[in-house]
Amino acid sequence: MASTIYRPTPYPFLKWAGGKTRLLSILQNEYMPLFEDNEIETYIEPFVGGGTVFFDIVKKYHVKNIYLSDINPEIAIAYMVIKTEVEKLISQLSVMSDYYLSLNKDERKAYYYDRRSEYNTFDKTKPASTYDSTWVKRAALTIFLNKTCFNGLYRLNKKNHQFNVPIGDYKQPRILEEKNLIAISECLQSTNVKITSGDFSHILPYVNPKTFIYYDPPYRPVSKTSNFTSYFSAFKDEDQYRLAKVFRKAHRIGAFQLLSAPDPTALTEDPFFDNLYSDFNIKRVMAPRGISAKGESRKKIRELVVTSFA
Repeated sequence: MASTIYRPTPYPFLKWAGGKTRLLSILQNEYMPLFEDNEIETYIEPFVGGGTVFFDIVKKYHVKNIYLSDINPEIAIAYMVIKTEVEKLISQLSVMSDYYLSLNKDERKAYYYDRRSEYNTFDKTKPASTYDSTWVKRAALTIFLNKTCFNGLYRLNKKNHQFNVPIGDYKQPRILEEKNLIAISECLQSTNVKITSGDFSHILPYVNPKTFIYYDPPYRPVSKTSNFTSYFSAFKDEDQYRLAKVFRKAHRIGAFQLLSAPDPTALTEDPFFDNLYSDFNIKRVMAPRGISAKGESRKKIRELVVTSFA
């Protein structure tokens, strides 16, 4: 049985489209028995994003090996900087936060777009590999823009992969959450965590029968107006098919797996995921959505939860 442990409680440092905070209690019902009844030694999350499930698991259970990945290099870079040079990151965010909060609305707008232009000097198409000290500024800009842009979105234009989200309307955005960043850094240092950026297919060499994998792939649109695939790069149906193949390969190895995705049958007669994961357990659950433009329109949506275990 996995032992329950207690550390300072880290939580997601980014607002993230499709983040699983609102779905967490439902997901916990699926994976907590695994850690209590099985000897899980490896945790893998190939679409880590804000890391809601990762933070929940790591604060409760001791897992020998953890592999976090995201195809978006800015996400991987932010995690690596927090792990490696959190004090320098905090220092840069403190300067940005103090200055931004001292400005009036027009001045904030100018400062935001200056920082966005600076951010777009970084190549967002190259995976993050060998650690680079220049990443501290890059991670600081990722967090600053995330906390001050419209609705916490991450979106790149298709032509040259430039971050193009406009400024948000927040009176007192929480740009720097120092205690949380320190807690995350301590968490990442105290556990055997490998952080990479790249395609989800790279996880297979780390899979064994004592592995739990959580997949949170980019949303497949459930309507013409809800195209969530463009937040970083297009995740097409062919990628969904490739992911299902990885799911099956990991299942044959003996891994425990959990995948969540919006249910396309809620609005259309599209059994896409039912067909794709017909060999596995599929549940339909209701969860609040937190990424629409207006708070009052953030109604519950139906999500699919796919598991490879009973």
